[in-house]
Amino acid sequence: MLKKMALLFAVLALVAAACGGGGAGTETTTTTTQAPGGGGDTSGGGDTGQATGESTLDTVIARGKLVCGVSGSAVGFSETAADGSTTGFDADYCRAVAAAVLGDASAVEYRALTAAERFEALKNNEVDVLIRNTTWTQSRDTDIGMDFAPTTYYDGQQLMGDPSRLPGLTPDSGLEAIDGATVCTNAGTTTEKNITEGAKVAGVNITLETVENFPEAMEKFKAGTCDIVTTDGSGLFGNRAAEKNAGTPGAENWVIFPRSPISKEPLGPVVRQNDSKWKDVIDWVVFATFIADEHGVTSANIDDMMESTPELTRLFGGEGELQTAMGLPADAFYQAIKQVGNYGEIFERNLTGPLGLEREGSFNMQWFDGGLIYAPPAR
Repeated sequence: MLKKMALLFAVLALVAAACGGGGAGTETTTTTTQAPGGGGDTSGGGDTGQATGESTLDTVIARGKLVCGVSGSAVGFSETAADGSTTGFDADYCRAVAAAVLGDASAVEYRALTAAERFEALKNNEVDVLIRNTTWTQSRDTDIGMDFAPTTYYDGQQLMGDPSRLPGLTPDSGLEAIDGATVCTNAGTTTEKNITEGAKVAGVNITLETVENFPEAMEKFKAGTCDIVTTDGSGLFGNRAAEKNAGTPGAENWVIFPRSPISKEPLGPVVRQNDSKWKDVIDWVVFATFIADEHGVTSANIDDMMESTPELTRLFGGEGELQTAMGLPADAFYQAIKQVGNYGEIFERNLTGPLGLEREGSFNMQWFDGGLIYAPPAR
């Protein structure tokens, strides 16, 4: 009887194999042959050559280069120069990932993406990670189908006005100051919805003038067509700094208000869903910059401080390290800090120094200083 049952199971197994069995646990792997930068999709870019079912981590290591989606025109976050180089807060986080995964912060290809094409580019494997001043929202996390890494910059919508046109305007002003004003912003964005809802709640009347992109709004503001321009606070600080540097008359007097933004805009890296191995890498590169900042470990002193506590010893590749279990070199996070810097260094270099965006008193301070920058323990 047992021999007959064994024979029966063997026959069934052969039949299932011949039919290509699609039951639970069966996975079909298809490798794409399209090279990076090639055509074949609606956004005009090429995929990264990643095989279905393969982690992005394996793809990046095999390629020897990280393809990072950025804005390329976000002042202070990612700006592409005439020579093709890209700098900024977001660009530095691309570099930190490359340093951790490949040991070389310069092993990055930056892919400039518009707001409209960024998510499709990520879905279509044109980029390995999106680090492009992107707000974490419910619909993007669920309906669009993205996975968000830890927030690297807590932003919020603010307004900017010229006190010569609106007397008495100060950084402490609220939405009552825009009663009767003409406000310019981007059409079809959450920014437009936020200011419309905010004015209604505050009981003020505004004339809303929308344009296709924010540079157009800035031009209208400078021309006096608009009394107020509104977008994320970081964008306002960046544009004000750029206009000051360009010598725009009166730019140094423009007021950004209110101090407490009218919306929540948590910005950070984004990856494709269902690739936990790669998401773990992105998460912990960010956390490593937070932990180093928390302990005062910088790119300059890391060699002296890397074993100053058991947690730092583990984090930077010493006894008890966990990086190799993640598929990374033991010194992955040491390389990220050594080559790029901790969170505070990245912030100061790109946002505080050039743009005047103060970290102190903001949500971007460490958790023990009243902010939201907080990392799980490295153990």
